[in-house]
Order: sequence, then C-alpha cells, then structure tokens
Amino acid sequence: MSDRPVGPPVKEWQTPPRPGPERIEGRYALLERLSPEHAAPLFSSFSGHDWVWDYMPVGPFASPETFQEWLSAAASRDDPMFYAIRDGDSGAWTGFASFLRIDPAAGSIEVGFIAMSPALQRTRAATEAIYLMMQWAFDAGYRRFEWKCDALNAPSRRAARRFGFVFEGVFRQATIVKGRNRDTAWFAVIDRDWPLLRTAYEIWFDPGNFDAGGEQI
Repeated sequence: MSDRPVGPPVKEWQTPPRPGPERIEGRYALLERLSPEHAAPLFSSFSGHDWVWDYMPVGPFASPETFQEWLSAAASRDDPMFYAIRDGDSGAWTGFASFLRIDPAAGSIEVGFIAMSPALQRTRAATEAIYLMMQWAFDAGYRRFEWKCDALNAPSRRAARRFGFVFEGVFRQATIVKGRNRDTAWFAVIDRDWPLLRTAYEIWFDPGNFDAGGEQI
C-alpha cells in the first residue's frame, strides 16, 4: 500500500437535497423564491443606484421592462436558484440572492449573484438573509458553503469576512464579465466552522443587541 498522504474518510454523511424551499423566514428578513411579481418593487429599490451592478454579470437595467424580462428568466432557473429578500423592518423587497454551483454529491453550495439595494445594505436584515441561507445549507447536510466575488470588489470581500467566511485565495483570470477580465476571490465556511459561527450569529441577532431603530448597540 502506498504511504503517500490522502484525505480522511468522510463517514456518516449523506448526500444532501437540492435547495427548494419556497420561503425561508427569520426574525428580521424573509426570503421568498423569486417570481415576476417581485420585479416592480425590486426595480424601484435599485432605481438611481446603477453602481449596484458594477461587479454583476447583468445590469444596470434601463427600464422596468428590461428588468422584468431578465428577472422572469432568472426566476425560472434552478441553478442559480434565486430568492427575493424582504426587509422585515420596512416590509419592502430590497434585494435578492441565490444558491448556485449546487453540488450535492460533494456537499458544496454557493451563495452568490447577490444584489442588495442601499436600503438593505449593512442592515440586520441583510446579515440575516445570508445567515438564513447558510443555516439552510448546513441544516440540510452540506459540508461547504462558498462565497465568491470579483477580487476588485472590496465591499464584497469585506462583507464575506464580516459574515464569517474564510478567505481561500484568488483565481487569476477566472472569467470575463462584461468584456473585462475578472480575477475571482474565493471564501468559504465549512461544516466544522458552523457551530461556533451559528452561536455568534444567534448572539448578534438577539433583539437586545439593537436599539428602537434597528441599529446595533
């Protein structure tokens, strides 16, 4: 037998299901499977903020009609599988995110294609939306939860670290987006990270951690 090192056996693990819940609800945010009915409120939340699309493979959208056309097609896909995000404080639909690169056989899944309007960014609803997707993945049995972004997207890289993802490196010249080179920064949370991270999230989400306006104390 070879004495070269190999990875440890993966024991007592079963292939998880593909994602598919229609709604994932938390204390501060609601995720709902993206549908054409979300197009109008989401377009309104992004209107006037074209920079939101700078690092996205789509957008900005010149009209509600072009956004509706893209969103209707996106809503019909199962990878990426999109969710609209509703802020529980305002009741408004203010962003979306997706599960993608879904690989149950490897126990790997990514959160990505994330677009959050300024009204949602850096709110407890935004944080809980990512947490709810992470929680669903690990509760379902996934071993690895990924986050990837353009290596030049400093806000996304900061957000990944703030959400508890570990930086794993940069894939140089990974793809071409809107005719420009993209180096891709990789981050991930794995199953053995999750128990401690989940506890930290639950402490942070405690209502006593926020003032009457929803700001972190």
